[in-house]
Amino acid sequence: MNWNRYIKDYQSYLRIERGLSKNTIENYSFDIERLCLFLETNQIEISPVKIKEDTVQEFIYAVSKEVNPRSQARIISGLKSFFSYLVFEDYRNDNPLELIETPKTGRKLPDTLSIQEIDRLIAAIDLSSNEGERNRAMLETLYGCGLRVSELVTLKISDLFFEEGFVKITGKGNKERFVPIGEHTQKFIELYQDTVRVHQVIKKGNEDTLFLNRRGNQLTRAMIFTIIKDLAVKIGLHKNISPHTLRHSFATHLLENGADLRSIQLMLGHESITTTEIYVHLDRSFLKEVMQTFHPRK
Repeated sequence: MNWNRYIKDYQSYLRIERGLSKNTIENYSFDIERLCLFLETNQIEISPVKIKEDTVQEFIYAVSKEVNPRSQARIISGLKSFFSYLVFEDYRNDNPLELIETPKTGRKLPDTLSIQEIDRLIAAIDLSSNEGERNRAMLETLYGCGLRVSELVTLKISDLFFEEGFVKITGKGNKERFVPIGEHTQKFIELYQDTVRVHQVIKKGNEDTLFLNRRGNQLTRAMIFTIIKDLAVKIGLHKNISPHTLRHSFATHLLENGADLRSIQLMLGHESITTTEIYVHLDRSFLKEVMQTFHPRK
């Protein structure tokens, strides 16, 4: 069974015709590779052109024992897209996932950190090393500007407009936006630049990249995840956090302090206000406080 050729053609389609980012394409491909692994493990030799609904259903059932409904829904969606492509290209006549139902996931609200928890997380950084100054600047930037992790690792020095109080961010689909940056965050970026980065040997092609690893290369997203996870363990924080948590906390704290959704939407780079509404949930205690403060019948 030769899946590789079909997967490569599909990846080219996603990149060229749909204009998706490398990260998104990798996520789509991961779902297909997971199906391939299932077929190999169970010694089922069948091509993507011949595979039937019952075989895919067996795979979905096996996956459901390992992942939560949200991840399961994502896998089904990814595979539906792949087989729809095969139908579109006349490799198949039908989509074997057409009748497979996506599990209901509800609205998933990510963990949010309080201001005190963010302060503790940053205070736990070991500043005795060069990486410490860099990590503090990175976390302050993630939270101070509400960036995606992919936006942080690709941030350029030439995108910093400190005198104007903005940074230029290249987000999903290579769309650019300007995000305000406060003096507090600027201070730690400049400290990192002046005390650490200025002394680094920088690999060719990374001269304009702001945050670098010890070898002078651009940091990976996985490295940022590891740094934050390790800090959470260090302070005994029992929340499932990631770089995304700091972005979510940025938006939530803005909303709690009176910012309007439209402004938050622009800063986060969301195309739809609906996405922002899901992002910036308000916990019940805050809603209760708003009711007691502002309602005439409190």
